Amino acid sequence: MHAVIALFFFLSQPFWQSKPPEKWTDREIDTVLHTSPWVQTAGPEPAVLVYFATAAPIEEAEAELRVRSTKPTPMLDPDYLDYVRENRDNAFILAIPYSKLTGLGDAEEDRRMQRESRMKIGKKTYQILGHFPPTPTDPVLRLVFPRAVKTTDKMVEFELYIPGVAFPERDASFFVKDLLFHDKVEM
Repeated sequence: MHAVIALFFFLSQPFWQSKPPEKWTDREIDTVLHTSPWVQTAGPEPAVLVYFATAAPIEEAEAELRVRSTKPTPMLDPDYLDYVRENRDNAFILAIPYSKLTGLGDAEEDRRMQRESRMKIGKKTYQILGHFPPTPTDPVLRLVFPRAVKTTDKMVEFELYIPGVAFPERDASFFVKDLLFHDKVEM
């Protein structure tokens, strides 16, 4: 009976909890990168994808894509990679891919993003710590937030100002319990 219960529990877990990334199908990788708990689409139209770039499942899916790719993949900014390596315990990255890079680079828009982008956990509010702008080789805006979420928190909400997109004010909310990966909050 214990074996049946253990098997049922194993089978009821999402694939990212129960099998290693090298065993994920291409469709499963796509699921992690577009519809997993670490990803949201923030409306209105045109909808914007928002995801936790430093969450282990996202990083594992991206790494697996690079391994499987037959084309050269764009290199991430070395300064960004150094920052993540040195600050993983203190900060996480919320990422927003851009389909077009027009309208970016305006200083006032950047200042407005710094002022108006924030994370809310319960009654506490946290401003972004900084950002890495999108580039032609890496068309993703990467917002740096303090790693303040705990497993006991219910929800983490983001009020974002995203320069260069129509309707730049966007909101995204994530239930913390859904962000657990091997019993650890991944962001």
